[in-house]
Amino acid sequence: MKAIRTPGGLSVRTDPRAVAVVLVLTAVTLGAGIVLIGSGDFPIAPGDVVATLLGNGTAAQEFIVQDLRLPRALVGLLVGASLALSGAIFQTISRNPLGSPDVIGFGQGATVGALTVIVVFHGNALAVAGGAIVGGLVTGVAVYLLAWRRGVHGYRLVLIGIGVAAILTAVNHYLVTKASLIDATRATLWMTGSLDGRDWAQFWPLLAVFALLAPLVFGYGRPLRLLEMGDDAAFALGAPVERTRLVLMGSGVLLMAVATAAAGPIAFVALSAPQLARRLTRSPGPNLAAAAVMGAALLLLADWTASTAFGDRQLPVGVVTGVLGGCYLLWLLVTERKAGRI
Repeated sequence: MKAIRTPGGLSVRTDPRAVAVVLVLTAVTLGAGIVLIGSGDFPIAPGDVVATLLGNGTAAQEFIVQDLRLPRALVGLLVGASLALSGAIFQTISRNPLGSPDVIGFGQGATVGALTVIVVFHGNALAVAGGAIVGGLVTGVAVYLLAWRRGVHGYRLVLIGIGVAAILTAVNHYLVTKASLIDATRATLWMTGSLDGRDWAQFWPLLAVFALLAPLVFGYGRPLRLLEMGDDAAFALGAPVERTRLVLMGSGVLLMAVATAAAGPIAFVALSAPQLARRLTRSPGPNLAAAAVMGAALLLLADWTASTAFGDRQLPVGVVTGVLGGCYLLWLLVTERKAGRI
């Protein structure tokens, strides 16, 4: 850690390694975005992509980049960052690497809300997004209340969340079996998680929510770091424990729900991105900035892999993140068992 004193007398502590990791991951994210925008049935060289983004492309390139591919890449970037921030929040609050919102039920709750709109009300895309947000928020409130007993203990939150996730997964399967053929197909495709067809209509609401919640989350970075030491230690050091937990859990649930509403339930980004960021920075604490950039880079790279690695057959990005994330989860469980933590 390195202390920097500003002209106003404010002392700021920085970790040079963490700053370097964030800068490198930012460069990787930008590079992945440029390559992703240039990939497709009409390939565009990275240099031409940059020129088009700067307003120097041909009319065809302008249409393909600005109208078709740029919004998809930006939605992927924000979805990845939102999922990673949500994962960092819940893993820190629960003090458990398995305390990810897609493991403890919030992603499944958002899926129940979306499938209810699809199967029961036959709603349009906007209604489905609203149902996902409502489902995620209701699940967050339910898990918080069920886990509450003179505070929210990390392992209790994880165990109750896993139980709620199992129930909601069963509800999702039930809804699919009761749907008509058209609605079942639509629901199954949505449940896979995909960035296909994402445009500016998904980007602007997602950007507005992220721009509102990200500064709030980063503003609570210090109390969140103190919570990692336990409630008693955090309270002794002056952190408003319950207010911090409530604000951050609400923000984490909303970030997860809005990301799910925009792209469907994309698995394991919220689980893996914060842990990978922590291992790269080798720094204690939530590593919020590194986690957010890592999540964006992971999702863009996964989407590029899904689009190009299998020839003409493009896969939904949720399939790629599910396979990679499942392998990571197995490795994490083995590591935690060897360390004697599970």
